[in-house]
Amino acid sequence: MAGQGSGGNVIAAICSFFIPGLGQLVQGRIMAALMFFIICAVSYALSATIILIFMWVVGAIFHLWSIIDAAKFRSPA
Repeated sequence: MAGQGSGGNVIAAICSFFIPGLGQLVQGRIMAALMFFIICAVSYALSATIILIFMWVVGAIFHLWSIIDAAKFRSPA
């Protein structure tokens, strides 16, 4: 990736928009991708239950964070 604002980061951010963590996976950051995907998936699944309906807020925050993280990533070099 060339850096912040590059075409690769835009594609990664679009990927994270559809599936949280996919943008990080495209960038080669496997642990970040797993973290975002698992937290969002668990939060959204728990919000499907009537008891923990407020968990969608946590999922939405982490989903948005994964999009921003993919868009602002700068590769170390």
